[in-house]
Amino acid sequence: MPQPFYESDHVAFREVVREFVNREVVPNIDRWEEDRSTGRDVWLAAGKQGVLGIRFAEEFGGGGTRDYRFRCVIQEEFARVGAAALASGFSINEDIVGSYLTTFGTEAQKQQWLPGMSDGSIVASIAMSEPAAGSDLRGMKTTAVRDGDDWVINGAKTFITSGFSSDVVIVAARTGEREGRPQLSLILVPTTTAGFSRGRKLRKLGLHAQDTAEIAFSDVRVPATNLLGELGRGFHHLTAQLPLERLSIAWRSLCAAEAALDWTIRYTSERKAFGERVIDFQNTRFKLAELTTEVEITRTFLEQSILAYNDGTLDAAVGAKAKWWTTELQKRVIDSCLQFFGGYGYMDEYPISRAYADARVQTIVGGTTEIMKEIIGRELAARYPA
Repeated sequence: MPQPFYESDHVAFREVVREFVNREVVPNIDRWEEDRSTGRDVWLAAGKQGVLGIRFAEEFGGGGTRDYRFRCVIQEEFARVGAAALASGFSINEDIVGSYLTTFGTEAQKQQWLPGMSDGSIVASIAMSEPAAGSDLRGMKTTAVRDGDDWVINGAKTFITSGFSSDVVIVAARTGEREGRPQLSLILVPTTTAGFSRGRKLRKLGLHAQDTAEIAFSDVRVPATNLLGELGRGFHHLTAQLPLERLSIAWRSLCAAEAALDWTIRYTSERKAFGERVIDFQNTRFKLAELTTEVEITRTFLEQSILAYNDGTLDAAVGAKAKWWTTELQKRVIDSCLQFFGGYGYMDEYPISRAYADARVQTIVGGTTEIMKEIIGRELAARYPA
């Protein structure tokens, strides 16, 4: 058998995270679902507990480690209690916006944003999707035009996670053309900037405790120094960071599937029908055996992918494989698990019900299953060029 995925430091960290989850998350999940927002208190508590900023340098108040296994621990503990919405919001802050800042940010940009993202006083989001451009990044219409020492931004974005509560947004915008193709750049926009506006808080099928919003830019003027990375290299920057984003989504999906299985095994062991425990029926045992096997095999692949990321060898095709397979598995596992709960599985008071709704977006966000297969297919075709 392979060596254990986690080491002693991760085991010790889990105790810290579990204490935080039991104290700050579990008592508030129902209220967050009703409010359709987690509020800021849990972010500040997470920062104080050291649950945020794991990948940021210590000089910015972070944990100073690139080892993604610490983030894996956090996502497992959130999934255990059904806090998928909070896990997703933290992931945007850390795995996406934090990754862009640590990779492409200037020293001044890091000094301005990372300490607050580490202590929970700053919530960040990224704005790529538009009403007419989802997976097609080159179809973006939002523009950023240079005017002296400023960028002037106009356009609209949608499906923005933490868009209603964030303090800073990384905006992907067109900054020119080259050979008839749009050139994209990434620009940091504080949400207090004149001309920035938030639209309605979007009502979603799942992840109710995570605020998602439309945002708009009307002659938003920010300093030229807010350019993140290189001018015109936004598409390259986005695609370079997508393997981590997709791996993050895949791991959340795995954690959610594992949690659903645990809830279901416990429930069917306690629930009786026709005088027997539900788990004692052959159909129940066989189905749970199938699901458990699929999930455990998937974990082995994902653990190897995490280690590849830690080593700097994770490529786009592997990230795409992990993302499409695991998110589709999450949907399938949770749907099967809900069936064993019968009518109770349809009630929101049971975590399996929320998990079912929360799972649906996973095959869409971060690139659809179809886009993932296209990425893998192109990599296969490139092995034998015409």
